[in-house]
Amino acid sequence: MSLRLHTLVHAGAAVLATGCLGATLWNGVADRGAALAFGVLVTVGELTRHNGPHVRQAAPLAAAGALAYALLGEAGGRPTHHDAAQIVTVVLAGSLLGSVPHVGRGPGPTRDHLARRTLTVGFVAVCFQPLHGRGTFDDWGGSAHALLLLALLSLSALCDAVLAAALAHSRTGWPFPPVLCDELRALPGIVAAVVATGAVMALGVAVVGLWALPLLSVPLLLAQLSYRRYAAVRTTYRQTITSLARATEIAGCTPAGHARRVAELSRSVGRDLGLTEPDLTVLEYAALMHDIGQLSLVDPVPVGATASLPVLEQRRIALLGGAVVRQTGVDPRVAGIVERQADPHREQPLAARIVRVVNAYDEKSRAGGPGGPLTALEELRLGAAGEYAPQVVESLARVLSRELRERGDRYAM
Repeated sequence: MSLRLHTLVHAGAAVLATGCLGATLWNGVADRGAALAFGVLVTVGELTRHNGPHVRQAAPLAAAGALAYALLGEAGGRPTHHDAAQIVTVVLAGSLLGSVPHVGRGPGPTRDHLARRTLTVGFVAVCFQPLHGRGTFDDWGGSAHALLLLALLSLSALCDAVLAAALAHSRTGWPFPPVLCDELRALPGIVAAVVATGAVMALGVAVVGLWALPLLSVPLLLAQLSYRRYAAVRTTYRQTITSLARATEIAGCTPAGHARRVAELSRSVGRDLGLTEPDLTVLEYAALMHDIGQLSLVDPVPVGATASLPVLEQRRIALLGGAVVRQTGVDPRVAGIVERQADPHREQPLAARIVRVVNAYDEKSRAGGPGGPLTALEELRLGAAGEYAPQVVESLARVLSRELRERGDRYAM
């Protein structure tokens, strides 16, 4: 059932969008000035979107404008007459129009993003517009009205986080609780800025008119620029760690691509075992640098295969690696994982167990020839009772099976 969830969500969003478009074409567009202004705002927000890994809100200005339009009851002191169907139609049209350049250049907004935008805006509009049209909120003035808008927007942000986690779980098979935890952890950041800006826009346009939109967009654009710079710093930091990890390959201590393969597979196994995003980042850095202790050896290990060494030698290399990592200024947890990757698995933290299993798998599969991956996995299973953590070995098997199935699906397409 979970594998079909994203298809059901997309179908539901498509049905909602089609129905809203039909209703808008049938009834006509009310308050065309406001519709045009918010449509342009959403389009500009999509044009300034920032795509990248681990980005929770790629187009915050578009999201804030869409939510503000859903909560708009007045413009310049005069009541507005648009309904929920028109709101969804205008927001979706602006989103699609602003996505065209991104699609032309490469990766643009995904279907998940558009489906979430459609369903979230539709939810807020249905909660607010019918009641506002009947005069339910006429007596809600001042702070009460502002709190109402913030409550609706906060509820929509929470629903969107649950929906995003469910879609990620459906597509990848990752455990739902840690994925949801990652989405909820993002709420106090850029999502909170989107909620606050959406409420302020709705209130500002109600009093000042549509001229308030450009002015109120500036703070969120500046916040988005700061977030991009922060993301660039994180990217540079990761590239520095990756370059440092490649020192073992350049020195001939380990085969080319070994650290990268171990890091990518370790991250997938960690996600399967329920690690959250911050823990996955630490795990990835530790996996990249797990062999750096070999730089301190006088005699290099043949082809860098530390898994076949005696336990005491593995521990010595791990301690040397941890000492090197501590000198780089990286998170101390990374050094701790590197130092403990050769300890008995029952005494290791989960991240160290993962690095140890994945490192052994990569070394054994590389040495086993064409049938190496299957042979390596079988050897790990036979040694799981003593040398390797059984739950990590089984998680590795699930991840490899899932990747093989995904490659088969892509080949079939």
